[in-house]
Amino acid sequence: MSKAWKPALAFCGLMFIAGVATFAVLYSMAPDANELDENAENQMSATQIYWAGAGEEEEGELALTTGDVQRVAVQRDDIPETVIDGVLAAEQRTFYEDPGINIMGIGRALLSRGEAGGGSTITQQMARGYYNDLQGEEPLTRKIREIFISIKLSQQVEHDEILTIYLNTIYFGRGASGIEMAAQEYFGKSVSELDSAEGAFLGLIIQMPSNFENPEEGSWTETYLNDERWPYVQNQLALMHEETGGDRGLPRAEAEALEIPERIDYNPEETSGDPRLGYVRQAVINEVEQRYEGSGITGSDIATKGLVIKTSLDPELMVAAEEAFNVLPESAADDTMHGLTAVEPTTGQIVAFNGGPDVSTVINNSLVHQTQAGSAYKPYVLARALSDNIGLRSRFNGDSGREFPGLASPVINSGDVDYGEVDLIQSTADSVNTSFVELAIEVGESRVDELAVEMGVHPDRQTTSTVGPLIALGTHQVNSLDMASGYATFAAEGRHFPAHMVTELQTADGTVLTPDDSEEIEAGKEVLSQAVAADATYAMQQAVLEGGAGNAALDDGRPVAGKTGTSSDAVSAWFVGYTPQLSAAVGLSRAEAQPLDFGAELGDVYGGTTSAKVWKAFMETAMEGQEHQQFPEPQWVGDEMSYLPTPSPEETPSEEPSETPSEEPSEPECDPVDPTCETEESPEECDPLEPDCEQTEQPEDPEECGIWPYLPDCEEEEPTMPGPPGEGEQQNQGTNNSLIRPRE
Repeated sequence: MSKAWKPALAFCGLMFIAGVATFAVLYSMAPDANELDENAENQMSATQIYWAGAGEEEEGELALTTGDVQRVAVQRDDIPETVIDGVLAAEQRTFYEDPGINIMGIGRALLSRGEAGGGSTITQQMARGYYNDLQGEEPLTRKIREIFISIKLSQQVEHDEILTIYLNTIYFGRGASGIEMAAQEYFGKSVSELDSAEGAFLGLIIQMPSNFENPEEGSWTETYLNDERWPYVQNQLALMHEETGGDRGLPRAEAEALEIPERIDYNPEETSGDPRLGYVRQAVINEVEQRYEGSGITGSDIATKGLVIKTSLDPELMVAAEEAFNVLPESAADDTMHGLTAVEPTTGQIVAFNGGPDVSTVINNSLVHQTQAGSAYKPYVLARALSDNIGLRSRFNGDSGREFPGLASPVINSGDVDYGEVDLIQSTADSVNTSFVELAIEVGESRVDELAVEMGVHPDRQTTSTVGPLIALGTHQVNSLDMASGYATFAAEGRHFPAHMVTELQTADGTVLTPDDSEEIEAGKEVLSQAVAADATYAMQQAVLEGGAGNAALDDGRPVAGKTGTSSDAVSAWFVGYTPQLSAAVGLSRAEAQPLDFGAELGDVYGGTTSAKVWKAFMETAMEGQEHQQFPEPQWVGDEMSYLPTPSPEETPSEEPSETPSEEPSEPECDPVDPTCETEESPEECDPLEPDCEQTEQPEDPEECGIWPYLPDCEEEEPTMPGPPGEGEQQNQGTNNSLIRPRE
């Protein structure tokens, strides 16, 4: 035992020596501070964004660039302390006391192999911006090199010089590189004129310049800015004041009184005459930042490093996505939001979306703005049920005004229609609310949401309303990207491919970077079985052929599947549909969630009378010249279940007693199997149409002529219930849901 510690000690000694040697090597390899001036003069160039090509081998045309990058360098004395304090409060309030690295941040980076973000000091960020050879490295390698560069810089360069270089080169959005151009682009004045609030604002946008350069009203970015980033900076200013004895920062009362400053208007595409481009630029930048985080690509890189970004966006379909709304009455309210997104099912590529009229003032109608899903959410309930072996022929009570546990008011159908016994085909075609609410309860409401997310709906949508039976009626808020992506999974026979528009990202030297989700995009993920997808598609075809979505039928007769949706009081109106080649979602709503208003010309608003027409107008263009492909035949998965109510005892008819009681005693009952038991056998029945058949009583006339169609005077009537699948009777054109109302 006394000798056991010696090998361990030797090993630890070797590890220590190896560690010191490795540190020395990496430190010596880090660029020297003398190289800063050379790197500072690196040319910056805008990123180019391209439309999709006409074919796989054909290059698309240039859509736009991220704009010229402007820089004006200033000296440390030109930057007021109000700006310095704001930047330090947002980025690193203890900058002047800290070494060049953040030990805790380094630990997180090493444990995550470089994937964990955050924790970088101002010195590390400055190094990352200066040394271009850090780009394109593996995350862990890049982080290690960044650390050693920062250690060397912190020993060779004064804090004020590092901070000045940092503020002169960091990207702030709006094409502004450096604090001076940022002051002019956001506030229309020089950096020397900025006050505490303006300095704090420029500090907090450094981490997300492309998101904060023009946050859309009501967007996640605006909420994050108001509710998290600004309070954080206020608190840091106060802590800085307390920790430095008043030398830096602001007294807490003054810090908490700061308000987010007003910025000057910004429209990056105002000179192009094409408002679509502003939305494309914004959407592409946001997607690259999310999907290429592992490659270290930031908003600053996108604006200044001369990247080449190829997209799946079709310029002609982008125009069609805007012009399709011309089929609506011109009397529509001015704040009507026109959401439309189209996704290729087998790739997840977004080929078109409608952003809006002005990126500087109107939130992206399709990719950001959300509104209630209405009955367009019902197919997710249907898919969950089919996956649970509840077949399409399963029967439900489709009457209106039904009460359910946990709901304060009865659920009614659109138009308060009583459908009686319905199966899931008719329930889908006629958008029967009561049967779908019961179905959601049966399969589990949270499990419906889980499946919807797997199919393409963003997980945050589950938090927009209470998860309960009424999710079957579409109480969650979604956007048209959510719904187009979700329905694309049906069209892809149950396989989900993440929705995306960036198909390739190249660095300035032509290196193609790999997105973080490359494997999932390449292979997709099976969410539904092919049989379940086929059956759900069959039911949604009936919504177009037999139900309230007839306005979506395409003129060339190609198969269409889809579902309408109208929320309570017509706050939103939807049609989401697909052909085998393309899924598209159309959502109408208003900016302030008021009821849709198209004037007296249209009357009552339903998804089937508005959004379905827009969908058709877009798809007529999108499908022109495309092959007429067919959906798979239904597979009739699952069992034919009955969820019909069981008759109560008082509803069961009792046998009527004979009018005149018999005077003769009845024969005693006995077991007919007992050989001693004698019973009188009934005469053998025969076919009443046989000539030798004698009966004492004439057969009664049948109640339904369908049983005896050959009898005289019998007129066969049309069946009142659906016949074979696909031949169901259309019950109601206005088939979109209405949320619960008190029983009248």
